[in-house]
Amino acid sequence: MSPPIIEVFDLTFDYPGFRALNSVRLSIQPGTVTALVGPNGAGKTTLLRCIAALETPLSGTVRVAGLDVYEHPRAVHRLMGYLSDNFGLYSDLTVAQGLAYAARSQGLPTAAVAPAVHTTAQRMGLDDKLHHLASTLSRGQRQRLAIGQAIIHTPQVLLLDEPASGLDPEARSALASVFKVLQAQGMTLLVSSHILAELDEYSTHMLALNQGRVLEHRALGHSAPATHDTVERSLRLEFVADAASVAPWLQAQAPVRVIEVHGNAVEIGFFGNATAQAALVRACVTAGHSLVTISPLAENLQQSYLKSLAAQRAGQQPARTPA
Repeated sequence: MSPPIIEVFDLTFDYPGFRALNSVRLSIQPGTVTALVGPNGAGKTTLLRCIAALETPLSGTVRVAGLDVYEHPRAVHRLMGYLSDNFGLYSDLTVAQGLAYAARSQGLPTAAVAPAVHTTAQRMGLDDKLHHLASTLSRGQRQRLAIGQAIIHTPQVLLLDEPASGLDPEARSALASVFKVLQAQGMTLLVSSHILAELDEYSTHMLALNQGRVLEHRALGHSAPATHDTVERSLRLEFVADAASVAPWLQAQAPVRVIEVHGNAVEIGFFGNATAQAALVRACVTAGHSLVTISPLAENLQQSYLKSLAAQRAGQQPARTPA
């Protein structure tokens, strides 16, 4: 496994009369997209600003690509892109001028500016808007321009605070596609948002904060691969008839744990691999149960987050998997 691209050690941050972050520890692997989730006041924006070396904590250390962000902020900023929730654009500059200004401010040599502007505009779907003033762009286009300015220097890490705020569903979908492309090109993204369904489209990991502490940080392996027989997977079996009559038979099968019955469908926990799953299908047919479909169940980001909150409120430690 590669060394973490972001490491946070015992990070504590205080506002007057309020502790925003309390001994936060975490590490993020390169090439991942981490959904930073939590209620208002959980510390999400403060954490992003500390990672970006825009705030000085009471105590703790943050490293990006092995560099201490407080000892080497300029070097870290060359490796990082950052978009705040209240980003600003130069309204009287064209898209090309705004991108060129961002490129120069990041120290790109003069000869590299024009190619970077062209590449970034294409990447953000703004190549037909290069000569349009920023003030004439739609909300979604302005958001893409702001992200383009944040990535003009091809950073290793991109921090985004509420990037889909105020966007319509079509613009959110387009933005999600951009993030998938950036991740595929090797960029590491840490994205804070209240729109969990939108985050679920492209996130590989979930980092949940609550009251300034890490509630849970884990990979979103929505379902374990069918070749694995050591990890329980959730499966949904749908039958022609009412599934209540099938559930006792399923429960008696060795690799099966019946979780819920809904009309003609049964949700089960299954420890078998692909061969065992095929054997279960054959056994169902042999026993006279008319099985229509069998499919994996993916737990979405919102379900994962709500489970973490419920576990905390019940005084339990949420299950963690390596991030």
